Amino acid sequence: MSRKALGGVDPFSHPGTAELIAAGLREDVGRGDVTSLVTIAPDASGTARLVAREACVVAGLPLIARVYDALVGSGVVSVDLAVGEGAAVKAGRALARMKGPLGTILTGERLTLNFLQQLCATATLTRRFVDAVAGTGAEILDTRKTVPGLRLLQKYAVRVGGGRNHRFGLDDGILIKDNHVAACGSVAAAVERARVAAPHGLRVEVECDRLEQVEEALGAGADVILLDNMTPAMVGRAHRVVAGRVTLEVSGGIQLANVRKYAESGAALISVGGLTHSAPAVDLSLEVKGASAGRKK
Repeated sequence: MSRKALGGVDPFSHPGTAELIAAGLREDVGRGDVTSLVTIAPDASGTARLVAREACVVAGLPLIARVYDALVGSGVVSVDLAVGEGAAVKAGRALARMKGPLGTILTGERLTLNFLQQLCATATLTRRFVDAVAGTGAEILDTRKTVPGLRLLQKYAVRVGGGRNHRFGLDDGILIKDNHVAACGSVAAAVERARVAAPHGLRVEVECDRLEQVEEALGAGADVILLDNMTPAMVGRAHRVVAGRVTLEVSGGIQLANVRKYAESGAALISVGGLTHSAPAVDLSLEVKGASAGRKK
């Protein structure tokens, strides 16, 4: 897979996702779902619905079939999706229907919900940020502040919500942070070293937390300047200094209440770590709607 972007990559068929599902099942199911084993007949079948209990933007539904296929084999539990990825749904909306062995459906319930509550949360929060800057030309980006192991899926959810992906990993781009600057002695020295040694095609981005560093970065040839923890007024001043010569990105302290001010101050890119590390889980539930009792044990 190209780690440059998620475009063209199916996150649900990626080997990393299969490994993640397998690890989740080992963690949750262990030696077996003893509650389902002692309460549900082996041949009992049934149907269940996945329901949104609050308004949200949907992301990750193809994982449902992946979880059940990994749990019991391909096609044993049939999954019909009721909405598409990126759909904005209201509370009470059915998102999917599962049909198959009832015990299996219940065994896979928790892992399925854990994945989808996280991904819908990221897509929903991203959509709110995207809507908040609508018409300004600014774009909402994610960061590397993801749950370990979930980066591919969380970055997918950001795109579903209308955001853009920043670098996928440390090998995807040069982003000179404050500690790199400290190690090199100055913004200018760090940028100059990076430009000399950078692999072909990689842009050089540098973080500035003081306005005087912006001039340094420009003089040293940075392609993108990341303004970190600056106020909208400071971003406006930096925007006037840069005068369109490089792309301006902002991060740090970005919230729904102030993101539009940053966009209107001249930021072209706005990166928000909270999209993936702090989005509140969406309330989803799995509801059994029909069941055959099966033979008693």
